[in-house]
Amino acid sequence: MRKSSAKPSDAKLTGLFLDMLAAEQGAGPNTLDAYRRDLTDLSEFLTRVGHSFTDAETQVLRDYLADLDARGFKSSSVARRLSAMRHLFRFLLNERIRGEDPAAILSGPKRGRGLPKVLSISDVDRMLRRAKEMSEAADASASQRLRALRLYCLLEVLYATGLRVSELVSLPRSAAKRDARMIVVRGKGDKERLVPLNEASRQAMADYLSATDAAKGEKKGGLAASSLAASKWLFPSFGESGHLTRQHFARDLKELAVASGLQARLVSPHVLRHAFASHLLHNGADLRIVQTLLGHTDISTTQIYTHVVEERLKSLVRDLHPLADK
Repeated sequence: MRKSSAKPSDAKLTGLFLDMLAAEQGAGPNTLDAYRRDLTDLSEFLTRVGHSFTDAETQVLRDYLADLDARGFKSSSVARRLSAMRHLFRFLLNERIRGEDPAAILSGPKRGRGLPKVLSISDVDRMLRRAKEMSEAADASASQRLRALRLYCLLEVLYATGLRVSELVSLPRSAAKRDARMIVVRGKGDKERLVPLNEASRQAMADYLSATDAAKGEKKGGLAASSLAASKWLFPSFGESGHLTRQHFARDLKELAVASGLQARLVSPHVLRHAFASHLLHNGADLRIVQTLLGHTDISTTQIYTHVVEERLKSLVRDLHPLADK
């Protein structure tokens, strides 16, 4: 029987590429979803101009980058799409689906060095105080108090550990053991790491769990406490995942920011992760230690915080050098 010479579709090649990322590089669901979105957009553009992944040339890919710019994409977003293209076409070359890599010589947009948004220590303290006040409000209902305790617990644990938001919301209930000084976190690529807890975060988890246990059997405000208390998750919900979603926590956090007198656009779970790292470095932590705590595989990822170290060194020289200007 004659073998078909039909070229594989872009959708099929995207699927094969994502399978490789998951199997060989341990890419997680969020990473795979991001690649899928980027490559779907590329495929739709190529289809409009009469091309596909198997025959697109370098100039067509340049046209796509220009199209992204015309659509108002930020340089950081264009650079991410370019990275997805490079990974895809390198994969197609390695698998001998293509005989050349049309993305190899592409250059991305020039970008200034972006520094992460960082909240000050006083900003974080304001949010923690406000969350604590909400959890202790005398006029709050049982369900309102439970939600407030959850938000306070999430905030304490996030600022104490610097976890990724996906790692935070999917913590197991066992992480809240009262005598635990460390928790095991499963991060990107299914890799595990040990993260220390401070006393404030341990107490917040204990108070939150006590409240869920005390509310067993109640059904108020959409929270069936008996079901939640029996969940394996520390922050359970009735959604598909079984635990609180990243989006839900992000919304609650922005509402807390406003209640604390901060601008909602300046606050997110990722900004608090940055605050954790920056405040540690500002107070003298070693960059390698922060790399380990954040779960960064490559030190270059952690080096976005180098400006914090540089500012601290300048401050030390200014304040302590015997010949510094007085």
